[in-house]
Amino acid sequence: MGDSSIPSFKAADLVIQLSSSPKTKQDVSGFGTVFTDHMLTIEWTLTEGWQAPLIMPFVNLSLHPACSALHYGIQLFEGLKVYRGDDKRLRLFRPMLNMSRMAKSARRACLPAFDQTELLECIRRLVELDQDFVPHSDSCSLYIRPTFISTECSLGIKKPTRALLYVIMCQVGSYFNNEAEAVSLWADPKYTRAWKGGTGDCKMGGNYGGTLFAQYEAVEYGCQQVLWLYGEDHQITEAGTMNIFLHWINEDGEEELATPPLDGIILPGITRQSILELTRKWGEFKVTERYLNMGRLCSALEQHRVKEMFGSGTACMICPVGHIVYHGESLHIPHQDKNAKLSSRIEKELTDIQYGRTPSGWTFLV
Repeated sequence: MGDSSIPSFKAADLVIQLSSSPKTKQDVSGFGTVFTDHMLTIEWTLTEGWQAPLIMPFVNLSLHPACSALHYGIQLFEGLKVYRGDDKRLRLFRPMLNMSRMAKSARRACLPAFDQTELLECIRRLVELDQDFVPHSDSCSLYIRPTFISTECSLGIKKPTRALLYVIMCQVGSYFNNEAEAVSLWADPKYTRAWKGGTGDCKMGGNYGGTLFAQYEAVEYGCQQVLWLYGEDHQITEAGTMNIFLHWINEDGEEELATPPLDGIILPGITRQSILELTRKWGEFKVTERYLNMGRLCSALEQHRVKEMFGSGTACMICPVGHIVYHGESLHIPHQDKNAKLSSRIEKELTDIQYGRTPSGWTFLV
């Protein structure tokens, strides 16, 4: 049931306009370039509130040149996937967590509140309509990109009086060119992804666009991604656009899976949360949210206490780390046999849930 206390659009008012020229379905190649036939749009104004949701043919947006989303970055987005299971049924993975995170980002961006359940039902209807785009594969999926932007037509910096919430979908394969290989990371404290009191815990475009310069410098150092550090003690925060995990024997001699805490500079990833909940349920080793820094990591590597490191996220799921370039030195991150790695076990358990091989309350049937 939706929250009736929030003035919101209603899925029951959804209007559907079908495309007159359906696309020819293509083989999935790359990430985020093949879009479906339809999109969802919902307009809002301060004077009239939310308008009826509309599913319409996929088209370009028309924006005023002074649109404050373009000038001041008053915008946010989400990312989740649709999986076609072995039973041919379509599933979303913990989508209400995405809706909740989107609502949190909207509050931070001074964009209007909405009923999360109503938005999810509108998205379900969109997926249902374009379900033929969901790949028949357990290595590909359909990516959903809810987006929320200010459409304020003014160069003044102010709380928006107009906004557009829209959802587009595209077929996706592997996020990295070769996900079988471990990723290389460049760690340099001169660049900071997020800071205390900022918006690092929200899914806003500026958090991503602002990282490109460092990303390309990482490539110059022979690395694929940036290991984002924070503070004078070089705290480990995120890897590229991923949350980061360290599987090691800690300073007290305990086997531990650790990831940085949600202190305002870490994005609360849905995959991150699922890994924590899953491994805590196993009860086989210590699972903690704790601060990690490069000094502790280097000491652990010297003492052969590191088992593995890996990133997590919706786009890549699980991505092992192979080495880190830090202070001009290449730090080798150990790799166990693929079948013995903790990350491989986690990835299998999560994908079995996503594709319906393991029954779970974490999935949402379309």
